[in-house]
Amino acid sequence: MAATKDPRPCSIADALALVGEKYSLLVLREVCLGNGRFDQLVRNIGAPRDILATRLRRLVDAGILTKRAYSERPQRFEYRPTQAGLELEPVLMTLMAWGDRHLRHDESRPMVIEHVCGNELVPVVTCRACGDPVHHQDLTAHPQVPGWTVAGPSAA
Repeated sequence: MAATKDPRPCSIADALALVGEKYSLLVLREVCLGNGRFDQLVRNIGAPRDILATRLRRLVDAGILTKRAYSERPQRFEYRPTQAGLELEPVLMTLMAWGDRHLRHDESRPMVIEHVCGNELVPVVTCRACGDPVHHQDLTAHPQVPGWTVAGPSAA
């Protein structure tokens, strides 16, 4: 089967176009941890300064981070998550939990996140309507874009 010139319209692809660039989610991790100053970000992420500056600019332009001056001379800025940025935090927590389960074969974990209740956070995706945990076998996709089915583009 020939590839279509236009891939499936998808919010996952749209989100990854923004936060899927190398270092973008690590920037968000650090900013959510309270490390929003450029030098902290460079140190904790290990990204080249020019690439980090580009990622920060893009995340600010997209409304995921805000930029605020904390020093006039020299002019320096710190970054904080917006509401949109904070809404990505559960994605980070879920990705971290997946990495802990599937990539850490020595049982070590670089970080543990504690919930306000005092227990370790173990993120679970639940259905907003019924509150049940979400499992693959319980899901059914319903494409909403005309001309697309679950299997791909419908015949013209």
